[in-house]
Amino acid sequence: MSSNPLAETIASLLPRAKAELTELVAFKSVADFDQFPRSESEGAALWVADALTAEGFQDVALLDTPDGTQSVYGFLPGPEGARTVLLYAHYDVQPPLDEAAWTTPPFALTERDGRWYGRGAADCKGGVLMHLLALRALKADGGVPVHVKVIVEGSEEQGTGGLERYAEQHPDLLTADTIVIGDAGNFRVGLPTVTTTLRGMTLVRVRVDTLEGNLHSGQFGGAAPDALAALIRVLDSLRAEDGSTTVDGLDGVSGWEGLQYEEEQFRKDAKVLEGVELIGSGTVADRIWARPAVTVIGIDCPPVVGATPSVQAGARALVSLRVPPGVDAAEATKLLQAHLEARTPWGARVSTEQVGQGQPFRADPTSPAYQAMADAMAVAYPGREMQYAGQGGSIPLCNTLAALYPEAEILLIGLSEPEAQIHAVDESVSPRELERLSVAEALFLRNYAAG
Repeated sequence: MSSNPLAETIASLLPRAKAELTELVAFKSVADFDQFPRSESEGAALWVADALTAEGFQDVALLDTPDGTQSVYGFLPGPEGARTVLLYAHYDVQPPLDEAAWTTPPFALTERDGRWYGRGAADCKGGVLMHLLALRALKADGGVPVHVKVIVEGSEEQGTGGLERYAEQHPDLLTADTIVIGDAGNFRVGLPTVTTTLRGMTLVRVRVDTLEGNLHSGQFGGAAPDALAALIRVLDSLRAEDGSTTVDGLDGVSGWEGLQYEEEQFRKDAKVLEGVELIGSGTVADRIWARPAVTVIGIDCPPVVGATPSVQAGARALVSLRVPPGVDAAEATKLLQAHLEARTPWGARVSTEQVGQGQPFRADPTSPAYQAMADAMAVAYPGREMQYAGQGGSIPLCNTLAALYPEAEILLIGLSEPEAQIHAVDESVSPRELERLSVAEALFLRNYAAG
């Protein structure tokens, strides 16, 4: 890769990229303003806008989206008659979870063992830097050969749909011949990968009530219906004995054809404790890319510390359901709500509320843009052929863009390989992957312009 001028430029720019990523990671840009100040997200959005302006982008704007967050847009004109490529990333991040569990502070980018640690380093503030590095390299070596639009979202992790609705209201804004979503990742470090499918998702809040107020468990326990116990029962009904997801009416039998995920490698990547079994049936790829998966991501109930001997009058949970390609997320939401309501025991009062949703996505890997990317990956990763993989996570904007621009080709690449531990404690990015993927994106834009 060192003989390639684009690669040489990107290698020389890596220290600057690290300094910039340090600045961007420092913003606590979690788009949940009940937990984190809105000013942190606004600061990150302004940082991105300033970076685009400094690179010569026109029409740079902070877009106020319907969910109360801001996305950042910019347009960099290319040669007359050139194709248009839309580059996507997001600057919002997941909460850091238990900050004390991090080896180094989550919002302070820290280098350790050859990786850069910090919340959002890979998902997806590193994606912002990947786009910037690719464009800077092209500008230094003859110019950017296509028209470039950049959109950086401010609420992707929350699934609240702000940018999707904004795009639907302004359909001309993001028109492009090809869209590169920089929010996926290689199957493993050093193996160039394009993601061709994404599971969708739905978030449902469920509440169970049984009593007017908490009761003494000695005086009333054994006859008084415990709302927390009822909630546990209904949540348990969402899984079969082997751990497979079982939502009444939702077809969960589907298979994955393509790159496979060896079980032992998955156990290592997921850091499964020795002796603990994986859940579900079929191949690992079936389970994480092609089938529905339910997760209880939060429960409101008394903590162990300070708990009193009481029968609980009410309890609630937040349930995430990952929806495979071929299943409509809105229909899956209805089925999940109906399941929760029907399976609640003892006549307990139950209510459900959808709080987030995104459709699954399937790309067309036979399109010309995929060949241009495969050729670029072959140079950026010498001796490695580009692989096609699925991803269990959701990027709701993908389906919105596919619906708005059915002729556009959509590719998903990014920095979120297994070692990155996105959404977990000690998230990190491989600077080597940042370098190679930036080279690949720059070469792709050049290949695509010439095709």
